[in-house]
Amino acid sequence: MNKIVVIAALFLCLGCHNNHHETATDQLKEHSDKHHGDKHAKKHGPANEFMHQTPVKDLIERFESPERDDYQKPEKVLNYLGDLQGYKIMDIGAGSGYFSVKLAEKGATVIAADVDDEFLNFIQDRIDTDNLKHIETRKIPYNSPNLKESEVDMVLIVNTYHHIENRSDYFSKVKMGTKEDGELVIIDFFKTEAPVGPPANHKISIDVVIAELKEAGYTNFVVNVDLLPYQYIIKAK
Repeated sequence: MNKIVVIAALFLCLGCHNNHHETATDQLKEHSDKHHGDKHAKKHGPANEFMHQTPVKDLIERFESPERDDYQKPEKVLNYLGDLQGYKIMDIGAGSGYFSVKLAEKGATVIAADVDDEFLNFIQDRIDTDNLKHIETRKIPYNSPNLKESEVDMVLIVNTYHHIENRSDYFSKVKMGTKEDGELVIIDFFKTEAPVGPPANHKISIDVVIAELKEAGYTNFVVNVDLLPYQYIIKAK
């Protein structure tokens, strides 16, 4: 059985779990900056510069690879999220649409959101080719999720949290765009070196994430550090 670590106990075990790893997240936002020019990439920090080193087509292949399935374990993640039938979910940093498509297959209506046109065009091609009726794309700026008030039941952010700057302000906007009984779900890498993901100095530890989300107005947290080999999951309300 997967161990669920509630925030009250989080800091007691944090040290033993912070020695894990990251994946294609850094590649996501950094890749976006690549296609807006080097000057623009540097404006958005080292995580984006790192991702900027890899062409988008290569990132898409990596995001959709069997190797990612091995460590991302999408079916376990979806089971952990519970019954999503009828939910409206924004997938921020959707990239290739890896989770957006899977969420829609579980009965959710999905907003696949990204800052990068090339990723969004790839997702739109998937929508058109596979007749995916419950997914729409949305281009978002770097500083906002571009959500209407109480627009969605859930916001999912996978391998993207560490790309976002001014996070307390950003996630206060995420909170405003989520229904009162909705939740934010963050999946990102343990702050340590690993076989997948970006360097450890680009990663953000669990305690920092929670501190930033508290500043954004979130008060209830559930943390899972056992479901995935290189990543933690934080549910926040």
